[in-house]
Amino acid sequence: MKNIVVLGGGISGYGSAILAKKKGFGVFLSDSGRIADRYRARLEEWQVPYEEGGHTLERILAAAEVIKSPGIPETAPVVRAVREAGIPIVSEIEFAGRYLDGARTICITGSNGKTTTTSLVYKILRDAGYNAALGGNIGESFAYSVATGRYDWYVLELSSFQLDGMYRFRADIAILTNITPDHLDRYGHCFQNYVDAKMRIVRNQHSRCAFIYSADDPVIAAELPKYDLRMRELPFAAKQAVASGAGDAFLCDGRFTAAVGCASVEVDTAKMRIGGLHNAYNAMAAALAALAAGVRPVQVRKSLYAFAPVEHRLEPVGEYGGVEWINDSKATNVDSVWYALESMKRPLVWIAGGTDKGNDYGPLKEFAREKVHTLVCMGFDNEKLLGEFTGVVPRIVSASSFGEAMEAARRAARPGDTVLLSPACASFDLFENYEQRGRMFRQWVKDRAADGAGAEPDAVRTVPERDRVRENDIGDGADAARRLPGDCTDAEMSVKNDA
Repeated sequence: MKNIVVLGGGISGYGSAILAKKKGFGVFLSDSGRIADRYRARLEEWQVPYEEGGHTLERILAAAEVIKSPGIPETAPVVRAVREAGIPIVSEIEFAGRYLDGARTICITGSNGKTTTTSLVYKILRDAGYNAALGGNIGESFAYSVATGRYDWYVLELSSFQLDGMYRFRADIAILTNITPDHLDRYGHCFQNYVDAKMRIVRNQHSRCAFIYSADDPVIAAELPKYDLRMRELPFAAKQAVASGAGDAFLCDGRFTAAVGCASVEVDTAKMRIGGLHNAYNAMAAALAALAAGVRPVQVRKSLYAFAPVEHRLEPVGEYGGVEWINDSKATNVDSVWYALESMKRPLVWIAGGTDKGNDYGPLKEFAREKVHTLVCMGFDNEKLLGEFTGVVPRIVSASSFGEAMEAARRAARPGDTVLLSPACASFDLFENYEQRGRMFRQWVKDRAADGAGAEPDAVRTVPERDRVRENDIGDGADAARRLPGDCTDAEMSVKNDA
């Protein structure tokens, strides 16, 4: 019996372990930290042996194959030991893809927009009556869905970390929303390494597959000639007209037409519940994917009009005292924030900051100069943001805790303003993840924003490093927030990632 070891006990890890168990492999799961109770309960239900709080190398190196959770970097000592031993390492996506039993996949990646696009595609398919599952970097573990259900379609959001471990897996319909610098710390601070990871979405595609991509993205345009693309190409664009024999989508004057073969749908973006150019791109990609999957055009349009905003992505939280509050906690890179700022119509109090990933803030400065009257920098080390936006934004407030940042934003906001949480950074300095950051923002707004909303802002101040004290009411995330990103346990890092 072939022995498989799963590294990481988060959502990706427990799903992979259960699928391996169901397929008759000898399985052992190892996590260097504490496995969450809900995942531990499922492992015990399926009688999967596991360890937590450390790695037993002797047992791990006895494996014929290792399934690595996406949050665990190649530089982790246990991964290096497995590589040195010559043991193959694959991702959950690669492993689960071996057992699809005729089911088809729609796989979505990109630096920005992939969660919204994935959610759009899934909604359209489900509304059309398709037997579809949602997974990858959103929803349930892909491997767990394969182990416990039987679906005709899998709609998968894939991060670059998940794509790194794919070799023979093939996306029947692949979507690449865009490629902009992100997670360069994970890719040796080399943008091309990150680009190469994203382009793995087209790996193994053949003439019966479809590849949907932004024709407006210069990085994608530069990469396409390097690949032997035998699939149907379905580009979408808003800045330049596109034409493909297999199909395409183009936005003009607030409307787009998406066509695949003989099927086409016209969509008025003003009738969609999600606004902004970025969401027009997402909708075009989703429409092309749905048409390629055989959904009727009338259903595609109906579902696009009914789709509500994704949690933590330009999510309206409420309006108090004439001040609008928007949760865009999922905006963990510069490009995502660019689209957020682009879509704003009111004067802004912008909350940004966190764990910088080697960001170049240059592309944000034009919008910041035009729309932002107060920037609230939220994080342990705000020096880079302060340096980049001094002289660009009239007022800058430096806050070393969540509560301090929120109070500063409330004081700065005036009736008619929008307070936008759009960090451009990872969340690990003060929070467990971007979801916790977004939930705390949403709860704070509902509990406290009405008190004193629209008051005159206090004098601008920069908090000296020696006086920066963490907020005491962060709650369950406080202990996790004391660790650097590289110190996160396997389980924490494998739950969700923003790549």
